[in-house]
Amino acid sequence: MHQAVRPRTVLRPGPTPAPRTRPPRVRSLIDADALRALHRAARVLLADLPQLTDRLVAVLQEQEPAYRAALESDPAGIWQEVHRSLRHSVSSLLDPRGTRDAARRCSWRIGTTRAEQGLPLDALLHAFRLGGSLVWQGLVDETCRTAPEDVRLLVHVASDVWDFVDEHCTLVADAYRQTERQLAWRRDNRVRLLAAALLDGTSRIADLPEAAQALDLPEHGRYVVVAVEGGDPADGARAVLAPGTRAYWHPGAETDYGIVLAEDGADAVPDAPLPGARVGVGGAVEGLAALGEARRLADTALRLCPATGGTVRLTEHLPEALVVSSPDLGAALADRLLGPLAGLEPADAEVLLDTLATWLACDGSAQRAGRRLYCHRNTVLNRLRRYEQLTGRSLSRPSDLVEVALALAARRLLPR
Repeated sequence: MHQAVRPRTVLRPGPTPAPRTRPPRVRSLIDADALRALHRAARVLLADLPQLTDRLVAVLQEQEPAYRAALESDPAGIWQEVHRSLRHSVSSLLDPRGTRDAARRCSWRIGTTRAEQGLPLDALLHAFRLGGSLVWQGLVDETCRTAPEDVRLLVHVASDVWDFVDEHCTLVADAYRQTERQLAWRRDNRVRLLAAALLDGTSRIADLPEAAQALDLPEHGRYVVVAVEGGDPADGARAVLAPGTRAYWHPGAETDYGIVLAEDGADAVPDAPLPGARVGVGGAVEGLAALGEARRLADTALRLCPATGGTVRLTEHLPEALVVSSPDLGAALADRLLGPLAGLEPADAEVLLDTLATWLACDGSAQRAGRRLYCHRNTVLNRLRRYEQLTGRSLSRPSDLVEVALALAARRLLPR
């Protein structure tokens, strides 16, 4: 392994003011002489490029920990990359226009490759600057060895070296950041696709471990899905969850879904929703593989939410859930139990239905229903008897009472 070369005296590039009495023609001659000195030294570096590559690789191994790790895993690949980069760097001193595009492509490819491999950008830029310093030192050393009197001329062309380094540091950083953005988009898109497949119930068993890792959730945990519509987007759907709740949010065109970890059985969704938001909380399921069913339960709970907003937990509204889950059967039941009232005046039918619904909400208490309806309890009882007469149902018969309750739920929840 070649050892890193200790720094030697370096001719620092800097502005050299021209004498005021010197005509412009003399400055042009100096520039021409400087270019000849530069090209002479550059040709020697190009001929000795493998040794220059070894020196830079040794410096990287000594000074840059990120490259030290990369060299352990892929020494040949790093050497070839450094060799190509140095070749373009030195060649650009001899033929700037002819080598420009190839050099830019090389640096862009290096930035892209290193971003894909996760090498830190700071380490990559440090490597490019070390390469520039090594090339400059090599030019100075070679000129000192073969034509010491020309060393001062290199000051006039130093900008050619350092402009190349600056340009390619910018180029490699642009390539690196663009690749980082693309990789981040791909990762985010992959996570979205995995979550969508889980919620749709189309995820493959083989994809579950990857999905668990991507969502940062256990594969075999206990989950509920929360469906959210409406509310102020600035608040974010996550505001419906209790602080510290582990969840992944999957945004949709109209509905956002939260995959909520509920291992301890505690309710992670507070009763107070976002202002104006409709929140449906499905029942618990076991494992990521069952999230398709959990999402359907959350959608059912969401359909039970009033248009004005609120939180509905499916486990607290199972009869209504049965109705909205089978809308055709619910509509048939409503027509059978409430259809006989269609012969009344609409206002009279509405009064009977409101009385019936209020009486059920008051647990069958005519006294409490009368207070809510601002009428006497006997009025409530008379209206209930009238309903029984029109429909042939008995509100004291449990089976009839269950059907009436479901019919009223269908009337309230299903489109007419």
